[in-house]
Amino acid sequence: MRRFLPCLAAAILLAACRQEAPPAKISAVAALSASGAQSAEGFARALAPRPFDFPADHGPHPNFETEWWYFTGNLQTAEGRRFGFQLTFFRRALAAEDLSRESAWATRQLYFAHFTLSDIEGRSFHSFERFARGALGLAEAGATPFRVAIEDWQAESVSESLFPLALEAQDGEARLELELSDAQGWVAHGDAGLSRKGEGEGNASYYYSYPRLPARGKIEIAGQTFAVEGEAWLDREWSTSVLAPEQQGWDWFSLQLGDGRELMLFQLRRQDGSRDPFSAGTLIAADGKAESLKAGDFELEPLDLWKSPRSGASYPTRWRLKLPRHGLELETKALLEDQELDVSFSYWEGAVDAEGKEGDEPLRGRGYLEMVGYAEKP
Repeated sequence: MRRFLPCLAAAILLAACRQEAPPAKISAVAALSASGAQSAEGFARALAPRPFDFPADHGPHPNFETEWWYFTGNLQTAEGRRFGFQLTFFRRALAAEDLSRESAWATRQLYFAHFTLSDIEGRSFHSFERFARGALGLAEAGATPFRVAIEDWQAESVSESLFPLALEAQDGEARLELELSDAQGWVAHGDAGLSRKGEGEGNASYYYSYPRLPARGKIEIAGQTFAVEGEAWLDREWSTSVLAPEQQGWDWFSLQLGDGRELMLFQLRRQDGSRDPFSAGTLIAADGKAESLKAGDFELEPLDLWKSPRSGASYPTRWRLKLPRHGLELETKALLEDQELDVSFSYWEGAVDAEGKEGDEPLRGRGYLEMVGYAEKP
């Protein structure tokens, strides 16, 4: 859900193109408001459910304004040392039609990406950011074979099918190399893949996930190399949509439970502190069957707060989640409190553990949490 981030990326990247110095860090809400002022005329809109078409839908949808390939996951060594990772690619179209320019640099597609590693035992969090235009091989996305990349950050198929899928990213003292396989299959969210985010025609996205991807490979941090394995999650969305003026931000959870189920929840927060009625989620059974959840089907209660020394934002790093109809109650806890990305805009995304019960049965899990809209406007 939370993938309105490409809209604010456009505001940042356009600002960077217009000035010699790098743009100042801005708040997510401020940039979202700016991007919302841009006309969506001429772009395709997510208006109604439609069948997903694979492998084509794994690739780009250039007639929509925004799109994202979002990989997150929990990893560990054979000795039990734990890590989290995020590798996300975004595409943003700046014009609805192809540009009539002969320059090899000409493109209407902009890409940006975020790469993070959470070293739980080392109590350190590493975040990196890249921007590139979709020209001259600087950034690209394709479906057959699947590939999305910005320079040497990439996710690509290593066979004719989507899986196995290789992830690679390196920046500074951090490096990630993983191979992902598929244990669950893909799941459509919302109404057969149409995920509504607010009032108005087309204020929605097409949204599916691969919620359980066995992962193995290696990571490097500060000169140390670790062989790791674990589980990842892939989110895919594309849309021509922005936050409504009364929507302040969001909280998004992806949880892989120990009994073989997965849970995705997103909560849109309104300016008055209430939850937006378009908040939603999906509970995925161990056999892959998905149950759509509406705002009234779940409860989210923030517990402990952590205040960032950089942005000044206070993020709930411990949450209580309830699905009353299922008798399911979980508490999620951040493995590191400081998993706030130090990039062009401030948001928190990091690895969490979940523990609770369903009825009288204990239940545990691991996952990722994203929180956007907590940082003050500068």
